[in-house]
Amino acid sequence: MERTELQRYLNRLLEVERFKDYCPNGLQVEGRTTIRRVVCGVTASQALLDAAVARGADAVLVHHGYFWRGEDACVTGMRRRRLATLLANDMNLFAYHLPLDAHPEWGNNAQLGKLLGWLEEGRFGDQNLGWNGRLPQPVKLGNLARSIAARLGREPLILGDPERVVERVGWCTGGAQGYFEQAIASGVDCFVSGEASEPTTHLARESGVAYLGVGHHASERYGVQALGAHLAEVFGIDVEFVEVPNPV
Repeated sequence: MERTELQRYLNRLLEVERFKDYCPNGLQVEGRTTIRRVVCGVTASQALLDAAVARGADAVLVHHGYFWRGEDACVTGMRRRRLATLLANDMNLFAYHLPLDAHPEWGNNAQLGKLLGWLEEGRFGDQNLGWNGRLPQPVKLGNLARSIAARLGREPLILGDPERVVERVGWCTGGAQGYFEQAIASGVDCFVSGEASEPTTHLARESGVAYLGVGHHASERYGVQALGAHLAEVFGIDVEFVEVPNPV
């Protein structure tokens, strides 16, 4: 398929114009015109780019791309090496941040909830990025953490009494610990996000609402995989997800 066709399709599907984001969404680095093979990953790291080159990819599709607000814009060091890899191999880089978090079917939150069997009931937070719903049945917090660990392959940070029974859950993947207060206001028993910061512990203790930090990377592997599978089905192109391990 043509690069411009893929660009238009993704931008429309993910409604990129709807979001105020910290980076540009869409085609971040232009490569060859025709796309037959796509490598997907969470972050456009050098390891992912090298894997894409080895696989003869025409495009790389990620959640975390480049050109973040507030970063030094000079093309030196790590940034130069990454861009040089893309340009030397004529590879396109597509990146979708908040639009991929929020999409109701292919997004990170939708896919995490689906993987864990949670029943979505509504949204909360800035740009409606947070999701809330119910567990299939009430469980102890410790058991919930163990079931998440089994599915994501990472032990969660547990803030709260492991013996406490929880039923209503809120979630937002990645670095969404700042949504904790809004999750509490939505009436959940437990909030799940990728990572925690220093105030998260105090908020959990003082609010009585539990918190599980399940890993930024671990919680955001599934949206880009689902989106890639969708593209393969719709357009008949070769799409492969490459996992680059990240303990964060």
